[in-house]
Amino acid sequence: MDLTAVREIVDGQSPLPWREGDAWLAGGTALFAEPRPGLRRLRDLTGHGWPPLTLTDAGIEVAATCTITELLAFAETPGTPWPSGRALIAGCCRAFSSSFKVWNTATAGGNLCAALPAGPMISMAVALSGTCRVRGLDGAERAVAARDFVSGPGSTVLAPGELLRSLTLPAGALAAHSVMRRVSAHAWGRSVALVTGIRGGPEGRLTVAVTAATTRPVTVSFACAPSPDELRGRLLSALPRRLLLDDVHGRPHWRRHLAVHLAEEVRDALAEER
Repeated sequence: MDLTAVREIVDGQSPLPWREGDAWLAGGTALFAEPRPGLRRLRDLTGHGWPPLTLTDAGIEVAATCTITELLAFAETPGTPWPSGRALIAGCCRAFSSSFKVWNTATAGGNLCAALPAGPMISMAVALSGTCRVRGLDGAERAVAARDFVSGPGSTVLAPGELLRSLTLPAGALAAHSVMRRVSAHAWGRSVALVTGIRGGPEGRLTVAVTAATTRPVTVSFACAPSPDELRGRLLSALPRRLLLDDVHGRPHWRRHLAVHLAEEVRDALAEER
C-alpha cells in the first residue's frame, strides 16, 4: 500500500517534536498494509542500531526492531538455553498469517504495537510474562506488563510520541514448562483462538492466556493445576461477550468454545509433563 499522504521520513533519533500525523516506522509491514490517510511523517527506528536479542542470566531482551526471522533463528538454534521457552517462541513466530518473506522485515515490536487480536508476538509476550520497555521522546522510560500493553483491537497504552523500545522475557518463565495451542480457518490463516499455558515454580502454579479470540489478552492463574471444571468455570467467567472478537473469521460463541477447549488441552499437556 502506498502511503500517498506521507510527506517526510526522518531519523527516529531526531529531536523534532511529535505532531499529529507522525508514526514510528520499523519493519513497516503493518504500517503499509492498509490506507492511512492521516499519516504525514514517518520516524524511522532502524537507525538506532539496537541489537536484536540480548541474552543474560536474567532472560532475553528482544529489541522492538528485532525481525521475526531473527527471533525464530534464535528459538530454533540447538544448544541454546531455555528449550521449553524457545519452543513456545518458535510456535508463536510460525503462527503469523504471512509468508517467510514478510518475516524478514516484520518486527516483534511492530506486531505488538499493531495490537491486532491475532498478533502472535502479543501471545508470546503475555505467555512468557514479558515486560514492555516504553520510552518517551524525552528519553524517560516506564515498564508495562505485556498483559496490559494491548488495550483493545488496534490500541495500546502508548501515549503520543512514546515508542516500544524492547520486550524483556524473564528467565524464570523461559525455563518453565510451556505449551501453545492454536486454531485457524486454514493452515496459514489468521488465528481465531490461541491459548498458551505456563507451569513452573515449586508449587506448580499454572497460568493460561487467551489471545486471538479476544479483543485484548485474557489470563487466568491457579496456585496449582486446576480440575477441568475449575478451569472451565474460571475461563467462562473471564471471557464475557464484550471481550470476545466478532468478525468474519469467527463469531463470539465459537471463539469462546475454542478458547475453553484449547485451554483444556493445554492443562492436560502440562499435567502430563509434571
